[in-house]
Amino acid sequence: FDEVEEELRAERTKQLLKKYGGVMIAAAILVVAAVGAWQGWGWWQGRRDLGVAGQYLSAMSTADSAGHDKAKQQQALGEFQHVASVAPVGYRTLAQLRAAALLAQDGKPKQAAELWDAVASDGSAQPLLRQLASLLWAQHQIDTADPGVLEGRLKPLTAADNPWHSLAREQMAVLNLRLGKKDAAKTALQQVAGDITAPQGARTRAAALLAQLGG
Repeated sequence: FDEVEEELRAERTKQLLKKYGGVMIAAAILVVAAVGAWQGWGWWQGRRDLGVAGQYLSAMSTADSAGHDKAKQQQALGEFQHVASVAPVGYRTLAQLRAAALLAQDGKPKQAAELWDAVASDGSAQPLLRQLASLLWAQHQIDTADPGVLEGRLKPLTAADNPWHSLAREQMAVLNLRLGKKDAAKTALQQVAGDITAPQGARTRAAALLAQLGG
């Protein structure tokens, strides 16, 4: 009986292989091809990211060495814009922020503001960098933009647990002075001046402005 059962099992296996062997082989080939494609994609991404990192560092070097050289500043701007157009989200965001800074430095606030807006509204960018873009937009529009829009940008950033809170409070103080709200401005400046976590530059500016306002 055992021999008969073994022969029947072998025969069934043979029939199954005849019927589904091609499908099984095709499936195995697909699995191997998928693994190969995934590894190839990872290799390509690695090469791409390495290339983009080199381009970003090159643009940084050009910008840092530009000084007051307009031609070099324009060269650096072009390099950052190129990185922003081809890079994955991380380097793209950093390149956009540096390009915006160069545009503002070159006296082109509108174009700079458009770039900061693009970063601030980019859902794929890191929240910390999106908040920084909003802060920089407000800082460079503080004297001209609609006060309601400015407050809407700055107020969420003034929360104590926000990394940019001291700089946002400084800008809120400037906005309140623009609106004639001297007491609110002094309160914000006192918070910045007494904040040991604030950048030293912000604390110094806040203390100096407080002195001018009579403490």
